[in-house]
Amino acid sequence: MTKEKYIEKSKLAVNYLLSKIGYQIAKKNILDFDPVIDNDPEFMDLYTKINSFTMTSKVQCYSLYMSVKYVIKADITGDFVECGVWRGGNCMLIAETLKLLNIEDKKIYLYDTFEGMSEPTDIDFSVEDSSDKARTEWVKKQKKDHNEWCYTSMKDVQANMFSTGYPEENFIFIKGKVEETIPNVIPKSISILRLDTDWYESTKHELKHLYPLLSKSGVLMIDDYGTWSGAKKAVDEFFETNPVLLNRIDKGNRLVIKT
Repeated sequence: MTKEKYIEKSKLAVNYLLSKIGYQIAKKNILDFDPVIDNDPEFMDLYTKINSFTMTSKVQCYSLYMSVKYVIKADITGDFVECGVWRGGNCMLIAETLKLLNIEDKKIYLYDTFEGMSEPTDIDFSVEDSSDKARTEWVKKQKKDHNEWCYTSMKDVQANMFSTGYPEENFIFIKGKVEETIPNVIPKSISILRLDTDWYESTKHELKHLYPLLSKSGVLMIDDYGTWSGAKKAVDEFFETNPVLLNRIDKGNRLVIKT
Protein backbone atom coordinates (compact mmCIF):
# COMPACT_ATOMS: atom_id res chain seq x y z
CA MET A 1 0.00 0.00 0.00
CA THR A 2 1.33 3.42 -0.96
CA LYS A 3 1.67 6.22 1.58
CA GLU A 4 -1.10 8.18 -0.15
CA LYS A 5 -3.53 5.25 -0.03
CA TYR A 6 -2.68 4.60 3.62
CA ILE A 7 -3.42 8.24 4.52
CA GLU A 8 -6.69 8.17 2.58
CA LYS A 9 -7.84 4.94 4.26
CA SER A 10 -6.89 6.38 7.65
CA LYS A 11 -8.96 9.50 6.98
CA LEU A 12 -11.96 7.38 6.01
CA ALA A 13 -11.63 5.28 9.16
CA VAL A 14 -11.36 8.31 11.44
CA ASN A 15 -14.26 10.04 9.66
CA TYR A 16 -16.39 6.93 10.11
CA LEU A 17 -15.72 6.84 13.85
CA LEU A 18 -16.33 10.57 14.24
CA SER A 19 -19.60 10.34 12.27
CA LYS A 20 -20.95 8.08 15.02
CA ILE A 21 -20.86 11.05 17.40
CA GLY A 22 -21.91 13.65 14.85
CA TYR A 23 -18.54 15.01 13.67
CA GLN A 24 -16.51 14.86 10.48
CA ILE A 25 -13.11 15.93 9.15
CA ALA A 26 -13.33 18.63 6.50
CA LYS A 27 -10.78 20.81 4.74
CA LYS A 28 -10.96 24.42 5.93
CA ASN A 29 -11.94 26.76 3.11
CA ILE A 30 -10.71 30.29 3.77
CA LEU A 31 -13.29 31.62 1.29
CA ASP A 32 -16.01 30.21 3.57
CA PHE A 33 -14.91 32.47 6.43
CA ASP A 34 -17.45 35.09 7.50
CA PRO A 35 -16.30 37.66 10.09
CA VAL A 36 -19.77 37.94 11.64
CA ILE A 37 -20.76 34.28 11.61
CA ASP A 38 -17.39 32.74 12.47
CA ASN A 39 -16.84 35.20 15.31
CA ASP A 40 -20.13 34.27 16.96
CA PRO A 41 -18.94 31.59 19.42
CA GLU A 42 -22.45 30.69 20.55
CA PHE A 43 -23.57 29.91 17.00
CA MET A 44 -20.35 28.19 15.99
CA ASP A 45 -20.65 25.86 18.97
CA LEU A 46 -24.15 24.86 17.86
CA TYR A 47 -23.12 24.63 14.22
CA THR A 48 -20.32 22.23 15.12
CA LYS A 49 -22.88 19.99 16.82
CA ILE A 50 -25.37 19.88 13.95
CA ASN A 51 -23.23 20.37 10.84
CA SER A 52 -23.00 16.70 9.91
CA PHE A 53 -26.78 16.32 10.17
CA THR A 54 -27.66 18.90 7.52
CA MET A 55 -26.80 19.73 3.91
CA THR A 56 -27.69 23.41 4.30
CA SER A 57 -24.91 25.99 4.16
CA LYS A 58 -23.38 27.68 7.19
CA VAL A 59 -24.99 30.98 6.23
CA GLN A 60 -28.40 29.29 5.98
CA CYS A 61 -27.90 27.76 9.41
CA TYR A 62 -26.92 31.14 10.82
CA SER A 63 -30.03 32.66 9.26
CA LEU A 64 -32.17 30.01 10.96
CA TYR A 65 -30.39 30.50 14.29
CA MET A 66 -30.97 34.27 14.13
CA SER A 67 -34.58 33.72 13.05
CA VAL A 68 -35.27 31.57 16.12
CA LYS A 69 -33.79 34.25 18.36
CA TYR A 70 -35.83 36.89 16.53
CA VAL A 71 -39.24 35.20 16.86
CA ILE A 72 -38.66 34.50 20.56
CA LYS A 73 -37.46 38.03 21.34
CA ALA A 74 -40.32 39.55 19.32
CA ASP A 75 -42.81 37.21 21.04
CA ILE A 76 -44.19 35.92 17.75
CA THR A 77 -46.67 33.16 18.45
CA GLY A 78 -46.53 29.72 16.93
CA ASP A 79 -44.58 26.51 16.70
CA PHE A 80 -41.70 25.58 14.40
CA VAL A 81 -42.22 23.59 11.21
CA GLU A 82 -39.84 21.99 8.72
CA CYS A 83 -40.99 20.06 5.67
CA GLY A 84 -38.20 17.80 4.41
CA VAL A 85 -35.83 17.18 7.31
CA TRP A 86 -33.25 14.63 6.06
CA ARG A 87 -31.22 13.81 9.22
CA GLY A 88 -32.87 16.54 11.29
CA GLY A 89 -29.98 19.03 11.42
CA ASN A 90 -32.05 22.19 11.01
CA CYS A 91 -34.57 21.09 13.61
CA MET A 92 -31.70 20.15 15.91
CA LEU A 93 -30.42 23.70 15.51
CA ILE A 94 -33.87 25.07 16.35
CA ALA A 95 -34.04 22.90 19.47
CA GLU A 96 -30.51 23.80 20.58
CA THR A 97 -31.19 27.52 20.08
CA LEU A 98 -34.45 27.32 22.03
CA LYS A 99 -32.57 25.64 24.88
CA LEU A 100 -30.07 28.51 24.94
CA LEU A 101 -33.01 30.89 25.26
CA ASN A 102 -34.50 28.80 28.08
CA ILE A 103 -37.55 28.00 25.95
CA GLU A 104 -38.82 24.43 26.20
CA ASP A 105 -42.56 24.68 25.53
CA LYS A 106 -42.52 25.15 21.75
CA LYS A 107 -43.47 22.28 19.46
CA ILE A 108 -41.21 21.36 16.54
CA TYR A 109 -43.01 19.65 13.64
CA LEU A 110 -40.92 17.44 11.35
CA TYR A 111 -42.64 16.43 8.09
CA ASP A 112 -40.85 13.89 5.91
CA THR A 113 -41.44 10.70 3.96
CA PHE A 114 -38.60 9.16 5.99
CA GLU A 115 -38.22 7.01 2.86
CA GLY A 116 -36.02 9.34 0.82
CA MET A 117 -36.96 11.73 -1.98
CA SER A 118 -40.41 11.50 -3.52
CA GLU A 119 -40.63 11.17 -7.30
CA PRO A 120 -39.99 14.41 -9.23
CA THR A 121 -42.19 15.52 -12.13
CA ASP A 122 -41.24 17.07 -15.47
CA ILE A 123 -41.40 20.51 -13.82
CA ASP A 124 -38.68 19.62 -11.34
CA PHE A 125 -35.49 20.34 -13.26
CA SER A 126 -32.31 22.16 -12.27
CA VAL A 127 -32.55 25.96 -12.19
CA GLU A 128 -28.84 26.21 -12.98
CA ASP A 129 -28.67 24.26 -16.23
CA SER A 130 -32.25 23.09 -16.96
CA SER A 131 -31.03 19.50 -16.83
CA ASP A 132 -33.13 16.50 -15.88
CA LYS A 133 -30.71 15.44 -13.15
CA ALA A 134 -33.52 15.19 -10.58
CA ARG A 135 -35.18 12.39 -12.53
CA THR A 136 -31.83 10.73 -13.27
CA GLU A 137 -30.77 10.82 -9.63
CA TRP A 138 -34.14 9.61 -8.36
CA VAL A 139 -34.23 6.63 -10.75
CA LYS A 140 -30.65 5.70 -9.89
CA LYS A 141 -31.32 5.76 -6.14
CA GLN A 142 -34.73 4.05 -6.14
CA LYS A 143 -34.94 0.83 -4.11
CA LYS A 144 -37.82 -1.53 -3.42
CA ASP A 145 -39.20 0.24 -0.34
CA HIS A 146 -37.35 3.59 -0.27
CA ASN A 147 -35.15 5.97 -2.24
CA GLU A 148 -31.52 6.36 -1.20
CA TRP A 149 -31.53 10.04 -2.18
CA CYS A 150 -31.77 12.00 1.10
CA TYR A 151 -32.87 8.86 2.94
CA THR A 152 -32.87 8.70 6.73
CA SER A 153 -35.24 6.51 8.71
CA MET A 154 -37.61 8.10 11.21
CA LYS A 155 -35.94 6.10 13.97
CA ASP A 156 -32.57 7.68 13.18
CA VAL A 157 -34.03 11.19 12.96
CA GLN A 158 -35.76 10.68 16.29
CA ALA A 159 -32.47 9.61 17.86
CA ASN A 160 -30.76 12.70 16.45
CA MET A 161 -33.48 15.01 17.76
CA PHE A 162 -33.59 13.39 21.19
CA SER A 163 -29.81 13.83 21.50
CA THR A 164 -30.35 17.61 21.81
CA GLY A 165 -31.93 17.22 25.23
CA TYR A 166 -34.96 19.27 24.22
CA PRO A 167 -38.20 17.80 25.68
CA GLU A 168 -39.02 14.75 23.57
CA GLU A 169 -42.77 15.30 23.83
CA ASN A 170 -42.38 18.56 21.90
CA PHE A 171 -41.11 16.84 18.76
CA ILE A 172 -43.92 15.93 16.36
CA PHE A 173 -42.83 13.48 13.65
CA ILE A 174 -45.19 13.19 10.66
CA LYS A 175 -44.31 10.39 8.24
CA GLY A 176 -45.46 10.43 4.61
CA LYS A 177 -45.72 12.72 1.60
CA VAL A 178 -46.85 16.19 2.68
CA GLU A 179 -49.62 16.04 0.07
CA GLU A 180 -51.08 13.17 2.13
CA THR A 181 -50.31 14.22 5.72
CA ILE A 182 -51.09 17.95 5.53
CA PRO A 183 -53.54 19.32 6.68
CA ASN A 184 -54.40 16.20 8.71
CA VAL A 185 -51.69 17.00 11.27
CA ILE A 186 -50.83 20.69 11.58
CA PRO A 187 -50.08 23.21 14.35
CA LYS A 188 -52.53 25.95 15.29
CA SER A 189 -50.01 28.64 14.44
CA ILE A 190 -46.43 28.83 13.14
CA SER A 191 -43.58 31.22 13.94
CA ILE A 192 -40.98 29.73 11.57
CA LEU A 193 -41.90 27.72 8.47
CA ARG A 194 -39.00 26.06 6.65
CA LEU A 195 -39.73 24.35 3.31
CA ASP A 196 -37.19 21.89 1.93
CA THR A 197 -39.03 19.29 -0.14
CA ASP A 198 -37.61 20.61 -3.43
CA TRP A 199 -40.42 19.74 -5.83
CA TYR A 200 -43.31 21.73 -7.26
CA GLU A 201 -46.28 19.71 -5.99
CA SER A 202 -45.06 19.41 -2.41
CA THR A 203 -43.97 23.05 -2.11
CA LYS A 204 -47.26 24.26 -3.60
CA HIS A 205 -49.21 22.11 -1.13
CA GLU A 206 -47.17 23.32 1.85
CA LEU A 207 -47.65 26.98 0.97
CA LYS A 208 -51.39 26.53 0.44
CA HIS A 209 -52.00 24.90 3.82
CA LEU A 210 -49.21 26.16 6.08
CA TYR A 211 -48.47 29.74 5.03
CA PRO A 212 -51.91 30.92 6.27
CA LEU A 213 -50.91 29.54 9.70
CA LEU A 214 -47.69 31.57 9.78
CA SER A 215 -48.09 34.39 12.28
CA LYS A 216 -47.72 38.01 11.25
CA SER A 217 -44.00 38.88 11.29
CA GLY A 218 -43.23 35.16 11.25
CA VAL A 219 -40.43 33.73 9.10
CA LEU A 220 -40.78 31.67 5.92
CA MET A 221 -37.61 29.98 4.67
CA ILE A 222 -37.51 28.33 1.24
CA ASP A 223 -34.46 26.13 0.84
CA ASP A 224 -34.37 25.40 -2.89
CA TYR A 225 -35.80 28.48 -4.61
CA GLY A 226 -32.53 28.96 -6.48
CA THR A 227 -31.82 25.25 -7.00
CA TRP A 228 -34.91 23.44 -8.28
CA SER A 229 -37.35 24.93 -10.77
CA GLY A 230 -40.35 23.23 -9.18
CA ALA A 231 -39.84 24.92 -5.82
CA LYS A 232 -39.26 28.27 -7.53
CA LYS A 233 -42.37 27.92 -9.70
CA ALA A 234 -44.55 27.02 -6.71
CA VAL A 235 -43.32 30.04 -4.74
CA ASP A 236 -43.66 32.47 -7.65
CA GLU A 237 -47.20 31.29 -8.39
CA PHE A 238 -48.30 31.43 -4.76
CA PHE A 239 -47.12 35.00 -4.23
CA GLU A 240 -48.07 36.30 -7.67
CA THR A 241 -51.16 38.15 -6.42
CA ASN A 242 -49.77 38.94 -2.97
CA PRO A 243 -46.11 39.92 -3.54
CA VAL A 244 -43.50 39.51 -0.82
CA LEU A 245 -39.82 40.36 -0.65
CA LEU A 246 -37.79 37.17 -1.21
CA ASN A 247 -34.63 38.00 0.72
CA ARG A 248 -31.65 36.11 -0.73
CA ILE A 249 -29.68 34.24 1.94
CA ASP A 250 -27.47 32.31 -0.47
CA LYS A 251 -27.70 30.78 -3.93
CA GLY A 252 -30.61 28.50 -3.07
CA ASN A 253 -32.28 29.90 0.03
CA ARG A 254 -34.83 32.71 0.29
CA LEU A 255 -36.37 34.23 3.42
CA VAL A 256 -39.69 36.05 3.82
CA ILE A 257 -41.00 38.02 6.79
CA LYS A 258 -44.79 37.79 6.68
CA THR A 259 -46.51 41.18 6.76
